[in-house]
Amino acid sequence: MTRITTLGFDADDTLWHNERFFRLTQQHFANLLADYTDKDTLMARLLEAERRNLGQYGFGIKGFVLSMIETAIEVTEERVPASVIAQLLAAGQDMLRHPIELLPDVEATIAVLAPSHKLVLITKGDLLDQERKLAQSGLGEMFDAVEIVSHKTPQAYAGIFARHGDGAEAALMVGNSMRSDVIPPILAGGWGVYVPHGLVWEIEYAEPPLTHPRYRSLPSLGALPDLLGWIDGC
Repeated sequence: MTRITTLGFDADDTLWHNERFFRLTQQHFANLLADYTDKDTLMARLLEAERRNLGQYGFGIKGFVLSMIETAIEVTEERVPASVIAQLLAAGQDMLRHPIELLPDVEATIAVLAPSHKLVLITKGDLLDQERKLAQSGLGEMFDAVEIVSHKTPQAYAGIFARHGDGAEAALMVGNSMRSDVIPPILAGGWGVYVPHGLVWEIEYAEPPLTHPRYRSLPSLGALPDLLGWIDGC
């Protein structure tokens, strides 16, 4: 079996907390629109808007805020008060300023693997926001490369692992999204390792490829060095 030389890491909810800030803002959104519709209906309409807008806005907080505003206009039949729009914009600005909190085992695991592997951060979302979070995380100097992409496709992973390593066959991607971090790198010829976070955005859900020989699931990022030792020993 080919030795793993390049490790790709997702950022949000793999290295640091992220989804919980979206959930808190969604609750605030539901409270603001409570006089117009119930929470379940509002969340379903918001998810529809997010799916619809991904091609235009991409992933990240700014697209999320625009989708909330669009949903608010729709469910109120264009009667949403300007004060509600202002509060949604303020909530988005708060999200863009939230401090970075690393997940357990992240810093120690990255420090252990950096001397022996090429590390690449591979993430989606707004360029400025992702750069801010990486800078605040204190992990930036440990990565050999950073790739902020619009979509995590097999073709995108193949290109990244060719540019920053020995190709997909000698690469492993780890993340909390089955749809974006696990299945596409496997289809590109690499390994896909799932580290569940607990909060999953519906758009990122996919069934795990349980029978694929290059798929693994770990309880935490701290188990990654042992997995790499096993792979390299085969």
